[in-house]
Amino acid sequence: MSEKVLEKYGKVTIYLEPGHPSPIYHVDGQIPPNPYGALKPLLEDDGLEEVMYNGGQQCVKVAHREHGMCRTNIWIDDEEGLKIGKNIAAFTNIPLGDGPGAVPLFDGRLPDGSRVNGVIPPVSPDGPTLTIRKFREDPITIIDLIGFGTLDSRLAATMWCWVDGLGVRPANFIISGGTGSGKTTTLNCLGMFIGWDKRLLTVEDTAELQLYHDHWLRMETREERPDGTTSVGMDDCLKSSLRMRPDRIIVGEVRGAEASTLLTAMNTGHDGSFGSLHANTAMETITRMTSPPMNVPPIMMSGLDLIIVQSRINREGKQVRRIFEISEIAGMEGDRPRLNPIWKYDPVKDLTLETGVPSKLRELICNAAGLKPADFEAHVRQREKILKDLDARGIRDIESVTKIIQSFYSKGGA
Repeated sequence: MSEKVLEKYGKVTIYLEPGHPSPIYHVDGQIPPNPYGALKPLLEDDGLEEVMYNGGQQCVKVAHREHGMCRTNIWIDDEEGLKIGKNIAAFTNIPLGDGPGAVPLFDGRLPDGSRVNGVIPPVSPDGPTLTIRKFREDPITIIDLIGFGTLDSRLAATMWCWVDGLGVRPANFIISGGTGSGKTTTLNCLGMFIGWDKRLLTVEDTAELQLYHDHWLRMETREERPDGTTSVGMDDCLKSSLRMRPDRIIVGEVRGAEASTLLTAMNTGHDGSFGSLHANTAMETITRMTSPPMNVPPIMMSGLDLIIVQSRINREGKQVRRIFEISEIAGMEGDRPRLNPIWKYDPVKDLTLETGVPSKLRELICNAAGLKPADFEAHVRQREKILKDLDARGIRDIESVTKIIQSFYSKGGA
């Protein structure tokens, strides 16, 4: 056998064929009738990040957490693909079709929370398509991110201090990055640092955040439907959330008018608010937020403390995620916000390291708490010790990690 087997588990064998860079994800056995058809075993595999059906002329593709983009041995013809698409659309009460009272494309989520995008002809001329971003039953935590090398324990501990603000001045920030860079995952992990004594509101297009929080209210947008049901957008949800006495606000993805509403909240006492945005650098984040369709007035950007940029890069033949850059909004230069790069990724050391540029945010937190920089450093070391201990003991599930963080607060941690 000339194939090189990469991994075997359950009914799955992943192997490489000579002359092709993409592995084969092979599923053995018969698949009993079900609403998802031949996609069902893929949706049940927590090792997959994404399932992609591109019509009957191609095999189904998957994005594997360890082996990257893979071809599968699963082929679904257009007729069956359309049937599966309609079954999935029905979960979100969307009439998928090409005709009066129907729509040819939709965004929604499965009962388990997985995010789905579906398109059918004539919008997709080569046949129906489905792209499913899988919802992990076992959410990634900050301990996992440390293990993956996305960040190290010192940066994680520093972020913990930023998120809780030592109990007096939590940071406002945006996590930026390209598609698949892990923005939502990191957003979710940082949300674990929010104390249970805080009322948390989250606003998302499709509910993806998986927090373990004692006082959490979720809001989700709604598209306009063919039957005349009105749309409810991100800005509508965010404005409504501001009337609900939130202590913390998380916006899943900022892309339109809600950007100005979020920055207004940050500038009017809603500290500790954060969200994500598609951009590849801190400067690109500024440019996107101050340009159409977001149109945030540049002066309002001063309400934002940090821009955290995460990237997906190729390292030693594998796709990995890294915190690439962290910059502060450090005032204005003319009519443009000035950026302070305080952490940068070093590809030689494969670490995100402090640049040595003095941190404005650390100064703000210290002034609010009546502390010196050395005291702030002591808080970072204290939290780093906790995170290292969790890592060493293999404690990484969301419930256990969150409970230990909350216990730290209850014992007098900031």
